Amino acid sequence: MIRSKAPLRLGLAGGGTDVAPFSELYGGAILNATISMYAYATIQPRNDGKIVLNSMDKREFYTLDSMPKLDIDGNLDLHKGIYNSIVFNFSDKPLSFELSTYVDAPPGSGLGTSSTLVVAILGAFAEWLNIPLGDYDIAHLAYQIERNDLNMAGGKQDQYAATFGGVNFMEFYKDDKVIVNPLRIRDKYLDELAHNLVLYHTATSRLSSTIIERQTKNVLAKNEKSLEAMHKLKEQALMMKEALLRGELDKIGEILDFGWRFKKNLAEGVSNPFIDEIYEAAIKAGATGGKISGAGGGGFIFFYCPGNNRFKVMEALQKFGGQAKRYEFTAKGLSAWSM
Repeated sequence: MIRSKAPLRLGLAGGGTDVAPFSELYGGAILNATISMYAYATIQPRNDGKIVLNSMDKREFYTLDSMPKLDIDGNLDLHKGIYNSIVFNFSDKPLSFELSTYVDAPPGSGLGTSSTLVVAILGAFAEWLNIPLGDYDIAHLAYQIERNDLNMAGGKQDQYAATFGGVNFMEFYKDDKVIVNPLRIRDKYLDELAHNLVLYHTATSRLSSTIIERQTKNVLAKNEKSLEAMHKLKEQALMMKEALLRGELDKIGEILDFGWRFKKNLAEGVSNPFIDEIYEAAIKAGATGGKISGAGGGGFIFFYCPGNNRFKVMEALQKFGGQAKRYEFTAKGLSAWSM
């Protein structure tokens, strides 16, 4: 039995600048941190010529004949796309196995669930087949499978966050070049940040690809408002990096608020009246800033709440029908093992 897990992430600053064509034209910068919520994968080899795909959280189960390439037909396409890539690049014959997966957050939550799941599954296959892939190799392959093989809209940060783990300042350039800069943040600063950041699930989800496609169109059309917002979000990533390294946590809220005001200008659908109402309620209860996680439109939103304001903010958000989620920051990325 081969198992793996990869952590989900909070995009603290710069979100959206990792999405082409902006990252190709201007270069992107993001600061993110992985948290104690995971995507899991288990592979159990079989010898009966069958492939069993089991998504336990989505409650989807399929039994297929083992073949060199599986049809991409809308049923667990991520699982199939990864298998197709593994066989094409690393195996001289079809494989027979059962693949079971589970993610701690629902699809459309804004925590990078799809990309993190791809990384976890790739990690399990690499462990099973003894494929010598480094961190950059796995993250890049995960990106290629999602964006090129499966034509799924999105950016580059999630695959690298899930693979590397920890707090990272990431830079994105043309030709898919990515540089991951791990940040050595003092433990007490991270503990205080985790204490003060309230992670709240809005009990809604969204299709991130729709928002990302609008964002892409805005860049191609040279929409001034959208382009200015992206450049400001790059600036926000640098501001967040400096504040964390210096331990200037009192600035985190205003840096988040700075980014949120510009993020809403990236594309239609990033925010909506319901999200705006949640945001204003959190600010009135003592939060100094926050942002939606991921592309926007729903899912998780988080707020910086200095002092003991987190408890007042959580109480104020109860009326919206969502739920605050407990978590810790994690230092470790993808891990895989055999039993």
